[in-house]
Amino acid sequence: MPMRRACFALLIAALAPALVPGMALADPPGLKTLAIGSPAPDFSLPGVDGKTYSLKDFASAKVLVVYFTCNHCPTAQAYEARVAKLVEDYKDKGVALMAICPNDATAVRLDELGYTDLDDTFESMKIRARDAHYNYPYVYDGETQKASFEYGALATPHVFIFDAERKLRYNGRFDDQEVKPVKSHEAIDAIDALLAGKPVPVEKTRVRGCSTKWADKRDAAKESLAKWDAEPVTLETIDEAGAAALVKNDTKGLLVLNLWATWCGPCIQELPALVEIQRMYRGRGLRVATLSLDDPAKKDDALKVLTDNHVSGLNRIVQVADRDKFADIVDKEWPGPVPHTLVIAPGGEVIYRKTGALDPLELKRAIVGKIGRTY
Repeated sequence: MPMRRACFALLIAALAPALVPGMALADPPGLKTLAIGSPAPDFSLPGVDGKTYSLKDFASAKVLVVYFTCNHCPTAQAYEARVAKLVEDYKDKGVALMAICPNDATAVRLDELGYTDLDDTFESMKIRARDAHYNYPYVYDGETQKASFEYGALATPHVFIFDAERKLRYNGRFDDQEVKPVKSHEAIDAIDALLAGKPVPVEKTRVRGCSTKWADKRDAAKESLAKWDAEPVTLETIDEAGAAALVKNDTKGLLVLNLWATWCGPCIQELPALVEIQRMYRGRGLRVATLSLDDPAKKDDALKVLTDNHVSGLNRIVQVADRDKFADIVDKEWPGPVPHTLVIAPGGEVIYRKTGALDPLELKRAIVGKIGRTY
């Protein structure tokens, strides 16, 4: 079945918010969620553990749960612990679960990554599975999206539960709440019913989460990058009073403060990572500010570097008489070398600092650890 076509078929706009919050108003032509009673489509997909998985790998399971999820979606992240618990609770009862990431990573906009530290690439999936101690296979379908299309995966998460004959018996959400107390456990109820040889009480529900990122959305992601790249880049001077006001961070959002200079190679090399972080999290109130330690007479040189790297945040060049006094104002624990990066919470609390080249993943985790991964 063809996967990538130039045109979209429009969905009914009024239904989109009810089904999948944030859902685009279009999906690939012909997309249709698998009907109850349908056989499970087979697949051959690479897992983060180096194995290739297909239906035969779960042949002995009495019940098979095919769980479409991803790294970036806050709803998917909200369910990680519950999915792991399900696997642990039911592993000796003949229930198998496999997770499939359906997303084309290049079709995900940076501002859709505001609740995560990881994108949806296969390499990032390996990191998530390792660090979150996934106790189930996690496989990648973002290359062709064939399996995701055949199952009709509308969102992440999306649950499909099959009986011993691999006929679909449940399709929908995991349960009715992401972070609040759960009132209805549709997926677990379906599993319990199948194990008991009883009819599934609720066979189908709506799904909620992040829309599947089909390859057709690549152009929108590219357009967003072009729009951000076109934002104006400015550079103004800052003195001691300005620095003191900046690090106080009298706002409701986090501040990433980066001290750099044009004569510092690692400083320039990490600017693209700072730009990416700004684009990921600024929708959640985060600001990125750069402080250039270049001689103010070389302001034009610093501005060119910032412009070439599309650093459209709050950019300042330091103009003070006493650099040591300035350093004490910015961060008394700063030993002096650049780059030096801080994450400052509202009110001035430093929740992260790093002297030397950035580890972008480490910085992202510090940010998400403070602002949260779920809605």
